[in-house]
Amino acid sequence: MSPDSVNIKGKTNEKLGYLGRQKAIEAQAVSSNVRSESGQQPGARPEQARVFFALWPQPEVARYLADVADSVATRAGGRATRQAAIHLTLAFIGDVPIERLPDLERAARAVRCEAFDLTLDRFGLWRHNCIFQAGCSVPPAALAALSAALTVALSAAGFAVADARRTFIPHVTLVRKLVALDAELPECEPVAWSNRQFVLVRSTPSAHGSSYRTIAEFPLLAGSR
Repeated sequence: MSPDSVNIKGKTNEKLGYLGRQKAIEAQAVSSNVRSESGQQPGARPEQARVFFALWPQPEVARYLADVADSVATRAGGRATRQAAIHLTLAFIGDVPIERLPDLERAARAVRCEAFDLTLDRFGLWRHNCIFQAGCSVPPAALAALSAALTVALSAAGFAVADARRTFIPHVTLVRKLVALDAELPECEPVAWSNRQFVLVRSTPSAHGSSYRTIAEFPLLAGSR
């Protein structure tokens, strides 16, 4: 502890009259602005990172989906997902202390699943949360296996996966806060999406929507896709 961070308050209690040797001296050391070696105030919440695991599409796939999102948002209102932000979430973790990110990455590297292709061939509207999204008529078994294996590995490492008990429904959010819920949906031109890796992403919220940064990549095993 630095001497500059300690205040010493001394007080002498000495009664009037002859009391022999009855003197009491109280000393109180008050530590002010004491920080741990990490530079944080004792008891302060550690710095957090908002993170999730996802599949990220090839540029041509993201471009097509972004064009659809812009078209729907223009006609029906709402906030279209930017091309650079289009993804398919595998496991949402939420806020994690920065110092635990290596543990999170280590858990994900233990997952062994095969690479696969998926085909987005339908659009849908979720009225309960005003979301327009793209999905699969027949999700590949390898995708469900990846999501399940990732959830098991993360849970074993002490990380809580949001909605882990719900059935995994793969989808790509294209428009949020849709206004015209009765708007006619566009026809979906089937688009093939090849997946050879999944990623760990950090999300930073802002007034204009979240921005994403990939902080780790995890290759999928080569196999029959």
